[in-house]
Amino acid sequence: QSAQYGSCSLRRMSAMEALELLDQLVDESDPDVDFPNSFHAFQTAEGIRKAHPDKDWFHLVGLLHDLGKVLVLFGEPQ
Repeated sequence: QSAQYGSCSLRRMSAMEALELLDQLVDESDPDVDFPNSFHAFQTAEGIRKAHPDKDWFHLVGLLHDLGKVLVLFGEPQ
C-alpha cells in the first residue's frame, strides 16, 4: 500500500478539495443520509470544538476523520 499511495501519484488535493469530493459518494455505513458527507465532517468538528474548546488538534481530527473514504472514487472498496 505504501508504494501505491505513499507518493501521492494518483492525485494531489487540498483537505478542502477532499472534503468536497466526499459529497460525490454514498457512504455504505450511512446510505440513507440525506445531507452531504462534508456536512458530517463539519458537524463532527463543531461538536468536538464545543466539547473540548482547548484541544484544537482534536477539532482538526474531527474534520478530517473520513477523508480516506475518497479513495472509493479511485477504485478502492469502502
